Amino acid sequence: MTTLLPRDDDNAPIQALRLKANNAHSISVTATSARNATAFDADTRMVAIYAAGPCFLRSGGATVAATATDHYLPGGTYLYLSLGHGKAGRDTHLAAIRASTDVTLYVSELE
Repeated sequence: MTTLLPRDDDNAPIQALRLKANNAHSISVTATSARNATAFDADTRMVAIYAAGPCFLRSGGATVAATATDHYLPGGTYLYLSLGHGKAGRDTHLAAIRASTDVTLYVSELE
């Protein structure tokens, strides 16, 4: 199979996406759930997330809210997250709540 993707040490293609221009988000994560103010573009299917500190995440629609029982993301960690598609639907927002201290969550839409 021919591919233009970069390859790992076993010569297997690495799925690579680029940053979508003008589609970076930052979320101030505190003791109260917060989410991105602007919905992800309709054609965005994956986001890259970086947490400056530990927090809990939940993806969903325009009213999604995170709680301390949601998915834990350690500080200093990158996460690549699918927003879904097709019959299962697609998430438009990401909500976060701090694990201990206020942090910033950086979200980049990928294409």
